[in-house]
Amino acid sequence: MDVSALQKVRYTYKPKLPASLCGGIDDIAVELGSPTEAAADRDELREIFKKTYGKPLAHFVRGKNDRIRRELKVGVILSGGQAPGGHNVIAGLYDGLKKGNPASELYGFRGGPSGLIENKALVFSGSQIDEYRNTGGFDIIGSGRTKIETPEQFASSLETAKKLGLHAVVIIGGDDSNTNAALLAEYFEKAGAGIQVIGCPKTIDGDLKNEYVETSFGFDTACKTYSELIGNIERDANSAKKYWHFIKLMGRAASHIALECALQTQPNICLISEEVEAKGLSLDQVVDHICASVARRAENGENFGVVLIPEGLVEFIPEMKKLIRELNDAMAEEAEEFAGISSFIDQIYWLSRRISEPSYKALQSLPPEIARELLMDRDPHGNVQVSRIETEKLLTGMVEKKLAAMKSAGLYKGKFSALGHFFGYEGRCAFPSNFDADYCYSLGFSAFVLIASGLTGYLSSVRNLTAPADQWIAGGVPLTMMMNMEQRHGSKKPVIRKALVELEGKPFKAFDAVRDIWAVKTSFLFPGAIQYFGPPEVCDEPSKTLKLEHTP
Repeated sequence: MDVSALQKVRYTYKPKLPASLCGGIDDIAVELGSPTEAAADRDELREIFKKTYGKPLAHFVRGKNDRIRRELKVGVILSGGQAPGGHNVIAGLYDGLKKGNPASELYGFRGGPSGLIENKALVFSGSQIDEYRNTGGFDIIGSGRTKIETPEQFASSLETAKKLGLHAVVIIGGDDSNTNAALLAEYFEKAGAGIQVIGCPKTIDGDLKNEYVETSFGFDTACKTYSELIGNIERDANSAKKYWHFIKLMGRAASHIALECALQTQPNICLISEEVEAKGLSLDQVVDHICASVARRAENGENFGVVLIPEGLVEFIPEMKKLIRELNDAMAEEAEEFAGISSFIDQIYWLSRRISEPSYKALQSLPPEIARELLMDRDPHGNVQVSRIETEKLLTGMVEKKLAAMKSAGLYKGKFSALGHFFGYEGRCAFPSNFDADYCYSLGFSAFVLIASGLTGYLSSVRNLTAPADQWIAGGVPLTMMMNMEQRHGSKKPVIRKALVELEGKPFKAFDAVRDIWAVKTSFLFPGAIQYFGPPEVCDEPSKTLKLEHTP
C-alpha cells in the first residue's frame, strides 16, 4: 500500500524497553508483593469481586520463569476513543508472544468489545503487524464503545473465548473500559474458565493514573499535537493583533490536557474545571474572570488573546453539574419515554416535572442551542456527550454581552472579536511521539509477561517514566485496587476512580504561579511540531505534567 515518507521511516523505529524486559525471554520473572485494597468502598467491592479482589502488586525482575515459553492464544480489544500508540501496544503484545513461543497466536477483535461478544476476530500475521508499527490510529481492528454488562453479553464473551481456545483477553482502554476488564476477569474466574484478562491504560484525557500508573498512553502525543496548533494560533494572533481565540480542548472529566497545553504554550487564560468546582464559581463568575483579562489587555492596546477551555467545564460549574446529574438520572430512569419525545419544547416540559426547580431554572437560562446539546443521547456509560456542548460558543457569547455592558458603563474601551475552536479529534490519531511509541510497546510486552505468568485482573503498568526507558519499571497493578463505587445510570456501580487535576499538585501550582502575568502580558510559547529525530532531550521528552509531578 502507499505510505508517506514519514510512515516508511517510522516503520523502522525500534521502541525502547525497560531493562527488565530486555535480553533473554527466559530471564523475565514476576515478583509479587503484598495483597492490595481498593481505593474506597472496600466491603462492597470485596463482595462484587470475590475471586479477584485484593491481588498483590506485580513487577518484573531478572530471573527464571518456567511458564513464559508456553504456547498461548490471546485476544486483544481496542475499546473506546482512539489514542496515539494503540498499535504499538498490539505490536509489543504480539512480539512478546512470538518471542515466548513462535506458535503462539494473537487474535484481534474487530470493532471493540462487540467483537468479542459477536466473535468477529482475525488472527494477526507478522506482516500485518509490521504495517502498523509506530503509527497512530486504531484502524488495525477498529474500536467501539459497547459495554459488556448484561448476562447475555458476558455469556457470549465467554463462549467466543472458549470457541477460539483463548488463554487470555487484553482490553486496551480507559477507566470505563478497564472497569469492564475487571468485571470480565471476575466473570471468567467465577465460571472456572481459566481465561485471563489484562488491561492497558489508554486515554488522551490523562485521567487514568495513580501511583502505579503514572500516565495513560496517548496523553503525551495528543497534548503535543494540540500545543502545536495552539502555538500556531498564538503566533497568528500576535501577528495580526486581533481576535480572541476560545479553544475548547478534549478532556471530559478532567482538565489534564488543558493544563498541559497551558504549560506548553502560556495562553492568556486557561480554565481548570477542578478549580472552578473547588471555588464554587458560577458561570457568570467564570465570564467575569475572562472579561477582566480582556479589559486589562485592551488597556495595553492588545485586543487579542487565547483562552483554553476544558471540554468538560460545564460539568464542574456547580449549577450546571447539578443540572446534568439530574438530567442523567431522569433520562436513565425513563429512557424509553424520553426517547419518544421529539419536540424540544415537550422535552423541557417533561423534564420540568422530574428535576429540581433550581436545575430547571438553570436549564431555561441557557441559550436554546446549548440546552438542546445537553439533551442529546448519552454515551454507552450514561454520560452526557460533552464534546457536543459548544462551551466555547457559550462563553464567547456571554463574554461579548458582558463587555458590551462594561463599555456602556465606561469600564471597557477595547475591541472584542472572537473565534471559537475545538481541538479533539485532531490529536487522537497522530503519529505517536517517541515517548508514547516506547511506552505503548512496553505496555504491550508487559501484558504478555503478565499473561504468560498466569495473572488475571491486572492493568499493565510501566513506571519511572521521566527516566530513560531502560530505567523504567514494568509490572502489573490489580484492577480492583483502583476502584470505588459511583452513581451510574441511576444506581451505584463499581468503576475505576478518575484522577482529576490536583490543585495542590506541582503542575497546577507551577501554572498558578505565572498565570496572572500571562493574563495581561503576551507570553506565548510556540512548541512547534512533534520531533521524532534528534537529541533525546527533544525527541524523547515526556510531558511537562509528568516531569513536574516527579520533580523532587
